[in-house]
Amino acid sequence: MNKFDKLMDAASSHYKEKILINLSPNEGYRSRCEFGYKNNFYVMHDKSKKVYLSYFLKATKHISSLMPVLLNKINTNEIIKQKLFQINFRSNNIGNVMVSLIYHQKITAKLIQEIDLLSNKLNILIILRAKNEIYKTSEKKFYDTIEEHKITLSQTDYSFYQPNSYLLKRMITKVNSLIEDQNDLMELYCGVGTFTLPLSKKFNKIFATENNRSSLRCLQESISFNKINNISFSRLSDIEVSELLNGRKFNRMTDIDINSFNFSHVLVDPPRSGINSSLIQVIKKFRYIIYVSCNPNSFFRDIEQLKGFKILDLEAYDQFPSTKHLEIISLLKKTC
Repeated sequence: MNKFDKLMDAASSHYKEKILINLSPNEGYRSRCEFGYKNNFYVMHDKSKKVYLSYFLKATKHISSLMPVLLNKINTNEIIKQKLFQINFRSNNIGNVMVSLIYHQKITAKLIQEIDLLSNKLNILIILRAKNEIYKTSEKKFYDTIEEHKITLSQTDYSFYQPNSYLLKRMITKVNSLIEDQNDLMELYCGVGTFTLPLSKKFNKIFATENNRSSLRCLQESISFNKINNISFSRLSDIEVSELLNGRKFNRMTDIDINSFNFSHVLVDPPRSGINSSLIQVIKKFRYIIYVSCNPNSFFRDIEQLKGFKILDLEAYDQFPSTKHLEIISLLKKTC
């Protein structure tokens, strides 16, 4: 049974409508890629074996065309390749590429000199990372623009960002299409604001939470860049959100009065493990739940605990073709 059939089977007792599956091209879709570096090659792991690469066709054309050129430059420069063990790539929709080189040694003046030359020659932003050290060839921010929604999103090399550039716009459009009968939104696991910023045009006010400091810095930059004034946010884990909504006071919430919001919707986009049980009990208080899931197994497990809610809409997104992974976007409404 393939992953699409498994999804249909798991959904059958919860959702009777036809599930639209949004497919992705097999190549040229990944705007975020991470590789090891060993024996003069990029390295990926396939189960228990290592796969050595000089290029990666699943990456966007801007990354895949750069990869062999960059690899050659690294392999022919002993200063750059020494103690290098990981190479990460990100690209945006206008063709800019950010490369992170991660080392098992201190960042030296000689290494910085060579990296500056390489960055200028290839016209890319390079970030060097070592234990407790970081160097950037430019302090210019790395942005991605979602033209359909007139939103610009900031990201760093360490912040989470949806990796499938082809399906990202579709996912944002889908979430926006689910909104009706709205007042204010609470969003958990908001990341850099991929859904937060577009939804700011739909809701009166938004309160967004995230536990990753790097992602929240990106969110703040994007809010300022886009001149949005109806988003509040705080660094809170999912468990802390449960405690907040049950009355606990947090110093991080000094300037935010949670009681000033009239929440109609909650949006959750949890990790693969899904939503913890204490948070499940809290989000049951909302009228609408928008659930973005990267794991159908944990999604349907959580749905079983959301008694009194009905799935009104459900779509799947094949973010990683030829793998077992599927993304789900759904809308649930309280029925009792």
